[in-house]
Amino acid sequence: MVTRTITYKLYPGIQATNTLHWARKMHCDLYNASLRNRKNQYQRWGNSISYFDQQRSLTELKKELPEYAQLACNSLQNTLKRVYFAYQCFFKGLSKYPRFKGKHRYRGWTYPCKSGWKLHTNNGVNGKLELKDLGLSLRMRGQARTWATPKTCTIVWDGKDWYASITVDCVPERQTGNNAVGLDFGCNTAISFSNGNTVEAPKFQAQAQQKLNQLSQNLQRKKKPIKGRTKASRRWKKYQDKIKKVKKTEANRRHDWSHQVAAQIVSVNSLVATEKLNLQGMTRKGKRQKAGLNNSILDIAISKTKNLIKYQVEEANGVYLKAPTQQLKPTQPCAKFGDLCLSH
Repeated sequence: MVTRTITYKLYPGIQATNTLHWARKMHCDLYNASLRNRKNQYQRWGNSISYFDQQRSLTELKKELPEYAQLACNSLQNTLKRVYFAYQCFFKGLSKYPRFKGKHRYRGWTYPCKSGWKLHTNNGVNGKLELKDLGLSLRMRGQARTWATPKTCTIVWDGKDWYASITVDCVPERQTGNNAVGLDFGCNTAISFSNGNTVEAPKFQAQAQQKLNQLSQNLQRKKKPIKGRTKASRRWKKYQDKIKKVKKTEANRRHDWSHQVAAQIVSVNSLVATEKLNLQGMTRKGKRQKAGLNNSILDIAISKTKNLIKYQVEEANGVYLKAPTQQLKPTQPCAKFGDLCLSH
């Protein structure tokens, strides 16, 4: 049994959209209030507030603020748990100190159990999502490759559209071949196979850069917002939305390309070997001349493609291998065996 996430796109009406934004704002305020409570208690009195302390205070919160009584209790608890996880990541050195989130940066909330929502679908193909605490029935579109009993539901707003991420515990099945192949990633040629085949780089960034340059020139001619003084003009906001749309389309095309390439490779090969690359070091910011190389590497999405290939091969009961960055080479005669020793 493995946990898989299926993402569906939601199609709410005008009133349903307003209700979703209201619920998102309520969860955002709760997140900021929880963070403020932890900071004040520690900075003023040296008290360390735990997740269970804040969870017990939800009853008093609903009495003082009746609007929170409408929201599902488990979703409010999950919002408090986000603050707890943010602090745990900070203590482990995995992230920076938690900070407050604005209403435009807070993306959504989660139902960690089945109460508060219900899914109406036929084996994971399209259907409707019912949010009981908000009184909404939302039409959704999407298809699950492997379906099982849904466990959790996360409502996400990406700045324009609404999505629902459903997690299921299932036993996935995937067909694969009996061949073996080695993969080498590059910039001009995205993937080179050990059997001589190649996959050319899609160059999504170069295709979108022309549109972004033109939109950026038009944006500079519009009235820019000055914090605390003037507001942005409607045309400035219009071109900002166009730039966001182009970038989102580019990201979606790259995501779709990675999935398709990974699926094609796994459908033929049950053993896949890839080179072990330090992508974080390869794309580290340095001299200005290296910016083009960094963009070319990131445009292929090597890390994402490798992760997709890995999980799909393991899902099909295949073998995934990582070759070392440096091959073994003969160096000098061995004093013991009188032959060439192999070392890195």
